[in-house]
Amino acid sequence: MEKLLKVEQVAKLLQVSKRTIYDWTHTDYIPHYKFPNGVRFRGLEVERWLSKKKIQGREKYKKDVCDL
Repeated sequence: MEKLLKVEQVAKLLQVSKRTIYDWTHTDYIPHYKFPNGVRFRGLEVERWLSKKKIQGREKYKKDVCDL
């Protein structure tokens, strides 16, 4: 069985504060599990969630400002 991650570990992984992780769990923004002794995360679920947040870049850069 996969070892569950703690809030501190997910915060470090995503480079955000623990407060941000708690806010995300309270709004069900990030997949998590609630236990009597705290919130836990499955690493694979966090990775899948993160990959859904990916924004594809453009192939070519188009300058939108007119040259004067």
